[in-house]
Amino acid sequence: MKLTILATSDMHGYVLPTNYAEVGQDLPIGVAKVATKMQERQLAAGADAVLKIENGDFIQGSPLSYYIAKQPQHTAADLTQVINQLGYDVGVLGNHEFNYGIDYLQQAIASYQHPILAANVLGANGRPFFGQPYVILEKAGVKVAVLGVVTQYIPHWEQPTTIAGLTFKGLVETAKQYVPKLRELADVVVVAYHGGFERDLTTGEPTELLTGENEGWQLLHEVAGIDTLVTGHQHREIATVINGVPVVQPGSRGAFVGEITLDLEREAETNQVKVLHAEAAIHSVADVKPDEAILASIAKLSEDLEVWLDQPVGQVKGNMRIADPMMARFHEHPYVEFINKVQMAASGAKISGTALFNNEGRGFGNTITMRDIITNYIYPNTLAVSRISGADLKAALEQTADYLKLTEAGKLVFNPRFIKPKPQYYNYDMYEGVDYTLDMTQPKGQRVTRLQFEGHDVAPDEELEVVINQYRAVGGGNYAMFTPEKIIREVQIDMTELIADYLREHPVLDATVNDNFVVLPEQ
Repeated sequence: MKLTILATSDMHGYVLPTNYAEVGQDLPIGVAKVATKMQERQLAAGADAVLKIENGDFIQGSPLSYYIAKQPQHTAADLTQVINQLGYDVGVLGNHEFNYGIDYLQQAIASYQHPILAANVLGANGRPFFGQPYVILEKAGVKVAVLGVVTQYIPHWEQPTTIAGLTFKGLVETAKQYVPKLRELADVVVVAYHGGFERDLTTGEPTELLTGENEGWQLLHEVAGIDTLVTGHQHREIATVINGVPVVQPGSRGAFVGEITLDLEREAETNQVKVLHAEAAIHSVADVKPDEAILASIAKLSEDLEVWLDQPVGQVKGNMRIADPMMARFHEHPYVEFINKVQMAASGAKISGTALFNNEGRGFGNTITMRDIITNYIYPNTLAVSRISGADLKAALEQTADYLKLTEAGKLVFNPRFIKPKPQYYNYDMYEGVDYTLDMTQPKGQRVTRLQFEGHDVAPDEELEVVINQYRAVGGGNYAMFTPEKIIREVQIDMTELIADYLREHPVLDATVNDNFVVLPEQ
């Protein structure tokens, strides 16, 4: 017989084929198109032998998911009902599922019509906090075990209060605990992992610091007995076989559906099921139309959202448009300075750091709407004020310089190491409140050639208060100088709300910069 596994991951609340930058888009993304593609693939495979997995990071990430989470008249069920229409067999917890707090997450989990797995997230009693670590399902006479695991790195990103009392174990450790048991209980063992790969899939060379955030490669080389691996988190498009195990990672925003096909045979003498052949593929949703039932179920909510997105909340005098995102990283941009001003006003800190999260943000035109805010500031960050030393701040600037690279031709570019396999533009920070120079002609570790605060050179032992987002404040982005114990206060209001609140107090913005930082050589 054939067993077909269909998988999605990292859809981040995108239901319609739009990124909400403008009205009336028809992009190759979204759950509505995923539903059509999954129906197509299920028909081709035969319904009895199809296992459908939702691999995490669904309830956060789009203007729609933000609107539902923040408007009191809505609940998580308004969003998860879309997923329920697709008839998944099982879901896995993603790291962004924690972003709106445990209560909202629990509300979402309760609203799903399929089990949600997180075998490695343990409560105070040492047992899986969110219920089942695995499920065993029967598909056409074959018992299929699915073990669900989320990246263990969540404590490096989340507010400590959100995950208080929870322990996050590693993928490999968890798989070694469960896979042998599942091998005895089931014919086929599937690992669904909301995480990715830490090494090059061909050479095995590390592609990132081996922090434990991604452990897919190690899993496939240390844990025997796994028949298939579904991955996510990195937003990569992967369909391959590694060490004999078929693997998929279906991108993000519902652009692809992952498919693994296993040809199985049950041996008459032993009654054991063998995998004769395995294939992996990912299917773009670009060639299908959105599912009409899903469109209908979300229509009223979408109309309300569009009205909310187009609400004017401020005006700009001058030019706050981002024409070239890379140049906005080399020379201070009015939008970046504005975000730092918001952070400083909300926190009372005299120094602030922020980033341009991707290359899609357009900045602000003359009229600022909620659509502009949410499509530029795409993460539900809260803020933290950290008390650090001058040496810490210099180390942070050295780290941020590492995200740039000087080519032999003398051109500054974003370091390719941090673009593939996953773009990390959000890890290059720009600061306000200090004056500094990054000289990329200097050796690594010696690129901060000027660092001044309030007119004086910053001393290594000088105490400073810096406001940054929660992700950075706990060390996210390999900023080891930022640790939870250095946090002295928090602003537990979502940054998009803080931006909107700032605009209500300052309805007209001047698009200005003070050019407090210089990146050399000048571009």
